[in-house]
Amino acid sequence: MIEILKAILFGIVEGITEWLPISSTGHMILLDEFVTLDVSPEFWDVFLVVIQLGAIFAVVILFWNKIFPFDFSAKGRKKGVIRKDIFQMWFKVIVACVPAMIYGILLDDLISPYLYNATVVAVMLILFGIAFIIIENWNRGKRPRVKSIGALTYRDALLIGLFQLIAAIFPGTSRSGATIVGALLIGVSRTVSAEFTFFLAIPVMFGASLLKLVKAGFAFTGSEVLLLVVGMVSAFVVSMLVISFLMGYIRKHDFEVFGWYRIVLGILVLLYFYVIA
Repeated sequence: MIEILKAILFGIVEGITEWLPISSTGHMILLDEFVTLDVSPEFWDVFLVVIQLGAIFAVVILFWNKIFPFDFSAKGRKKGVIRKDIFQMWFKVIVACVPAMIYGILLDDLISPYLYNATVVAVMLILFGIAFIIIENWNRGKRPRVKSIGALTYRDALLIGLFQLIAAIFPGTSRSGATIVGALLIGVSRTVSAEFTFFLAIPVMFGASLLKLVKAGFAFTGSEVLLLVVGMVSAFVVSMLVISFLMGYIRKHDFEVFGWYRIVLGILVLLYFYVIA
């Protein structure tokens, strides 16, 4: 029961931090210092990635009408069931995913062990926190160049994908944080930046989870499967709430507050691991 409660807690933290641009990795590292699952290191590595599936299902449900490329309504049957605008959006998502896919397949196992530490996480938290503050102040009063997903070009998608690659390489960057920073930097509106980040997460997280499961050989005990399911369900429920909150928040506010939060968290990580611990 204690381990199930821990899995619920990790799922809650995942559901909150995966979508807010504040680094789920940084929070997971801190939480793991105080609440440690009694599992093998190999399963822990899988657990951290696979519980993200719960968060992804929240995106699929909340944005179903914007991501499903077929229309089976009466109106759709008269005009055809294929929604070309959504197919085009998915092609842009694929383009944006290419850099991270290449890295994940070829280099992730070689590089990640050397970068997954408190110092890198803290530094990237602080650097991208500063980036959020600078970019939001620089953008203040300016009209965004891109105000809809359809207005994104394939070049825009590739540039956003390159920022996502930074997050794939350096833990603490935050995948959503990196892609939103990249999108804002090239003139994409906050709402479109957030939505495209959510859509981009679908193939990335599904792919990452599948890769982890394949490498693990799907060899889990019954208790381990239970922990995975509990973590995913709690991440799903919390993600539903957090995504709805974020989309409402950015219609009236910018991301600067998240920049300051990242800086404070980065400093706390450094203090804990190099002064207190």
